[in-house]
Amino acid sequence: MIRKNPRGDLPVVAESAFVDPTAILCGKVVVGENVFIGPYAVIRADEVNEHGDMDPIIIGDNSNIQDGVVIHSKSGAAVLIGENTSIAHRSIVHGPCTVGRGVFIGFNTVLFNCTVGDGSVVRHNSVVESCTIPANFYVPSTSHVHGDSDLAMIEPVTPDASSFSEDVAQTNLRLVEGYKKIANEL
Repeated sequence: MIRKNPRGDLPVVAESAFVDPTAILCGKVVVGENVFIGPYAVIRADEVNEHGDMDPIIIGDNSNIQDGVVIHSKSGAAVLIGENTSIAHRSIVHGPCTVGRGVFIGFNTVLFNCTVGDGSVVRHNSVVESCTIPANFYVPSTSHVHGDSDLAMIEPVTPDASSFSEDVAQTNLRLVEGYKKIANEL
C-alpha cells in the first residue's frame, strides 16, 4: 500500500521496483530501480523535526527489503540504504541511519542512530546503535554494538560472508523480475 503521510508526502517508487501488495510505504520514501520490498514490510517517513521538515528514507537501486522489515525515522531524520544492500527478514532500521552499498543486515537485527559502512555484514539478531561500523567489517550474530568503544570486537568481512551477501542480493534481483512478470496475472 502506497500512502501519504500527514504532511502530504507521497512515496516515489521506480517503475522497475517490486513492492509486495501487503507492504506499506508511507510518506517521504524514495525507492530506487530494481528494488524488492517483501511482504509485510513497513517503510514509514512521517515524523517531522522541530522545524516541521523531514529528510527522506531512500532505498538504493538493486537493494532488497525482505519480509516484515520496518524502516522508520525519529524526528524526520534521514535513513539511507545504499545500492545492492540486503535488509533481511524482520529487521528494524530506525533513523537516523545510513547503511552503505553492498551491505548485508541479518534476520531480526536492529539498527538505530548508526552508520554501517560499504560492504559490511551484520549477522542475525544483532543490535547496532550510536556508532559507525567501518566499511568491509563483520559483526557476528547476536552481537550488541552500542558505541564506538564496542568496535574492538569487529573483524574484517571474510570471503565467505561477502559471497553469501552477494548471493542474497542476486536472488532478490531475480525475485523482482519474477514478481514483476506475474503482477498482472491475478
